[in-house]
Amino acid sequence: MHPGQLSINDFTYNLPPDKIALYPLEKRDQSKLLIFKAGNIKEDIYKNIAEYLPKNSLLIFNNTKVIPARILFKKETGGVIEIFCLEPFEENIEYTGMMSKTSSVKWKCMIGGASKWKAGDLTKKVILKNQEVVLTASLKEKLRDAYVVEFNWQPSYYSFSEIIEQAGEIPLPPYIKRNLEESDKERYQTIYAEYKGSVAAPTAGLHFTSEVFTSLKKKNIRTDFVTLHVGAGTFKPVKSETMQQHEMHSEWMDITVSTIESILNNLPENIIAIGTTSLRTIESLYWMGVKSFLNNNCSIRQLEIKQWEVYDDNLIIKNIDVKLALTSLIKWLKKNKHDRLLARTQILIAPGYKFKIANALITNFHQPQSTLLLLVAAITKDWKSIYKYALNNDFRFLSYGDGCLIFV
Repeated sequence: MHPGQLSINDFTYNLPPDKIALYPLEKRDQSKLLIFKAGNIKEDIYKNIAEYLPKNSLLIFNNTKVIPARILFKKETGGVIEIFCLEPFEENIEYTGMMSKTSSVKWKCMIGGASKWKAGDLTKKVILKNQEVVLTASLKEKLRDAYVVEFNWQPSYYSFSEIIEQAGEIPLPPYIKRNLEESDKERYQTIYAEYKGSVAAPTAGLHFTSEVFTSLKKKNIRTDFVTLHVGAGTFKPVKSETMQQHEMHSEWMDITVSTIESILNNLPENIIAIGTTSLRTIESLYWMGVKSFLNNNCSIRQLEIKQWEVYDDNLIIKNIDVKLALTSLIKWLKKNKHDRLLARTQILIAPGYKFKIANALITNFHQPQSTLLLLVAAITKDWKSIYKYALNNDFRFLSYGDGCLIFV
């Protein structure tokens, strides 16, 4: 069956509100860990995760950093307009370039209280380096599912990264029904977060501490990093009866050639994705490699992965070896004088998908009827047993909750 024909009603379960973690544990690596392998379930904590990973494995982490994407503007009448920055709107500028832009930027945004924003600009004053900065928001265009907002600021020499850091708030997921607290600014980031751009944390990585990394190293388990900037679409519920009518969100991925080479060199060993975003990224690499092999003169846009492409017979029938695909992608990047791959992926991984690179996934417990749960169901048809065990054994769910290690 093509995944587009799947009914989302087959991927649901009862999630009581009291199972949703509203706060993280004080100590990251004390979170519970469910281990599922060959039909068997074990239970431990993240501090001991190295014991369950094969020696010489390669762990792939997503080192994106959550930005304070929620900006509140107060109108002169006292009303509040909330602007939620989703992603850069200017396609010709790479993500990191957008964050470092000065003077003005355009972003695709969601707007809370949009009906109150009849006309005119919104302004907000912040203090940056002991200097008053005036941030102005102008509504430029209404899209099908969002708005285009242009931000300008004076003095204009500050970067947008500096501006949003002062003007915005970290956006907690919508199911964490409480106000942002000071501790969230640190706990809703992984300890290795580096590149700003996400509006949601790659939550599987929130459990990792320096002590855990030390234990991995002692077992000769290697680590490497990709960047995928998580969009708000990760929380987008599937509202259609079948997946064919659901539009998967696309996200920016940024991977160095050396990381792709690391994955290539470790193919004989276990490659384990830390989180669904890392998994989607490394699986996208394979398909981009297939495209580069079939057309060595393709453009970066032609390499990008659309929602259903990985189920297209035109690609699958070629049955190109993973090593050959990654080698071809590396050659394409070097030929075009790129030291890293910066592209979008819209890959939707659902039951029926055949994994090409990942051998296992470390992830949190996800919402019913979500594309993230579909991804877990693609790894194992026993996902219901895993979630039933977690619900019956006091595991904490969603972003600030516990997690699991599932072998493909």
